[in-house]
Formats: sequence, structure tokens, C-alpha cells
Amino acid sequence: MRKIFLMVACLVLLGGCSSAPTPTSGLIWTNIKAPITATNSDTKATLVGRSEVTTILGLIATGDASIDAAVKNGGITRIHHVDYEKHSLFGIVTTYSTVVYGN
Repeated sequence: MRKIFLMVACLVLLGGCSSAPTPTSGLIWTNIKAPITATNSDTKATLVGRSEVTTILGLIATGDASIDAAVKNGGITRIHHVDYEKHSLFGIVTTYSTVVYGN
């Protein structure tokens, strides 16, 4: 039992090494929002589209966090800017979201 606990603890601690690049990550709790890109648009964004990927212990990952999926989910035809969000608790379950703002 002790070996299994040690193995799971190592996976949790090392699982962050394979995650998407972020400005910072917390070992216990991560809840961040950061920019990906922006355009030179004068108009205000009125629509928001989201897409996401979820991973469990860094072993299983599923979803589509592409900008294209977020654009389709939001019904966006012109992109204003793109952000991302990352939420994680002890690295057990981590969610990475792409958020597209546009019209």
C-alpha cells in the first residue's frame, strides 16, 4: 500500500511537467486566467466561446481546447482576443480552457 501511495504522489507531482505552458501554477491549487493573443480591432467583443480539455493525474486527457472549437461554440465569425484559464486541485483533475471573445 505504501508503494502505491508513493507512486501516485510522484505522478501528481510530476504530472504538471506535461501540462500546457502557464505563467504560474500552484502545487495545491491553481486558478489562473491569462492572454493568448489579441487583434487590432476597434469594436467591442459581444460573443464568447469556450472549449476545454480535462486531465486526470496527468494520465488521461480528453477534450478539444482549440481556438477553432471555441469559435464554433460561441458562434463567432471575427475574433477580438483569446484568453485561457487553468484550474487544478492538487494536480488530480486539471481543466485548461480556451476562451475566445469576438463578434
